Amino acid sequence: MTWNIPNILTVLRLLAAPGVAVMFLYFHRPWADWFALSLFVGAAITDWFDGYLARLWKQESKFGAMLDPIADKAMVLIAIMVLTGYNGMNPWLILPATVILFREVFVAGLREFLGAKAGLLKVTKLAKWKTTAQMVAIATLFLGTGLEYLNGVAMQGMTPEQYAEAVSAGLADPIRACGNRDCASFANILGLVLIWLAAILTAITGWDYFRKALPYLRDDR
Repeated sequence: MTWNIPNILTVLRLLAAPGVAVMFLYFHRPWADWFALSLFVGAAITDWFDGYLARLWKQESKFGAMLDPIADKAMVLIAIMVLTGYNGMNPWLILPATVILFREVFVAGLREFLGAKAGLLKVTKLAKWKTTAQMVAIATLFLGTGLEYLNGVAMQGMTPEQYAEAVSAGLADPIRACGNRDCASFANILGLVLIWLAAILTAITGWDYFRKALPYLRDDR
């Protein structure tokens, strides 16, 4: 392989994937949430730059083409694992997360089975939109978990009613609001909407790949 800038960015993105989980092992919250969010967003940005620079500088390589989707999937899958744990196994998150995980494993199995014919399953524009939707949704959900933790610290174990009374009495600081909702709720709801959109796009692209591979799965060939 050639150690050019696009390939280096791809390798760094791959290394950043487990780093998202490591943040929660070595830092206290909410710093872990902010560090994980920053690392994830920074790595997601390199996903656009490495391909753009490779085409601009004519430095496209087989190594980069091989590692780029692996780095993307590692980022998404590890981040989803962390988010499902810190969202209390929320069923509204578990279901789209399951769709995303299932599709990635299924398509990886298809590519392995097809072997030399795996080129049939080239990345499509819709698949690129799917990856973008996944990354935006995950970043929004990381923001929500961080803000939600801060809300929990502010409430100090009080119920919402008790907390509202404490704020009225001047004994507690009000939680920062975004419109009619607190910012954590707003970020979490937006993140869930985006992850469902990403799951729908993920399922569609998975079906598209299966349809393309179907002729090669018949026993009469």
